Amino acid sequence: MYSAIAANKRNTYIIIGLFIAIITILGWIFSSVYGSTGIFWGSMIGAGVYALIQYFLAAKLALAVNGAKEVTKKDAPELYRIVENLTITNGMPMPRVYVINDPAPNAFATGRDPEHAYIAATTGLLEIMNKAELEGVIAHELGHVKNYDIRVMMIVFGLVSAIGLISDMFMRMMWFSNSDEEDSPSPVFMVIGIVAALIAPLVAMLVQMAVSRQREYLADATGAMTTRNPEGLASALEKLKEYSTATQRQNASTAHLFFANPLKGSTIANWFSTHPPLEDRISRLETMGRKM
Repeated sequence: MYSAIAANKRNTYIIIGLFIAIITILGWIFSSVYGSTGIFWGSMIGAGVYALIQYFLAAKLALAVNGAKEVTKKDAPELYRIVENLTITNGMPMPRVYVINDPAPNAFATGRDPEHAYIAATTGLLEIMNKAELEGVIAHELGHVKNYDIRVMMIVFGLVSAIGLISDMFMRMMWFSNSDEEDSPSPVFMVIGIVAALIAPLVAMLVQMAVSRQREYLADATGAMTTRNPEGLASALEKLKEYSTATQRQNASTAHLFFANPLKGSTIANWFSTHPPLEDRISRLETMGRKM
């Protein structure tokens, strides 16, 4: 367990390094296309500022776009007590608790760190889960907070957005530039720039998917260790096989935050999901339960 946490932290630093490398390469290619070092430094500084803004604002935006409403112990007593008890068990600050009015059983955690964390659960999750299963789901989400996954995913989300922004800006510059000018970009560099602008966002999304999948496994393990009841979380995942976890508000930019895939899609789309298959997660939890 602890070796897995350490390995995931190392992998996270590597992946964030890859994002920075992608942004640097994009900036270099686009500055070469237009023969201006100002474009390189502008894209680097702009991407950094944009990612920083996303880091501080993305959590509240994620809550807002998914229709989450903050609740008190009086509003949702069972959910609030479970969050409260599990945070005491983990020795963590109490996060703010939200409920999403949606029949799809799902939940997510977001924020910058344990001191600025938010836990949200759908009404559908509260309706179908028994106490042990709900504890397992909430322990999983608190695992994301405890392992600082929420911080990593906010950083990754900001960098993915920055890469998309740089690519979009290049495409706009290309379409609106005057090709008759003597200092127009070289056709070779232009082709390279277009290919980079199209491929970079896809590569960034695949890297984001890899980060998210590994952290889902780790949060499952952390949650099971917190409750000392892997069967409860495994049972919750089993129950999700019977229900659609696709939420009414479809938002791909926050899909990686959820307990289970909240997006509608085909089997092919699920191959590129930010979540590992439910069967794999259940199998790992069952193996963990036999060892405890």
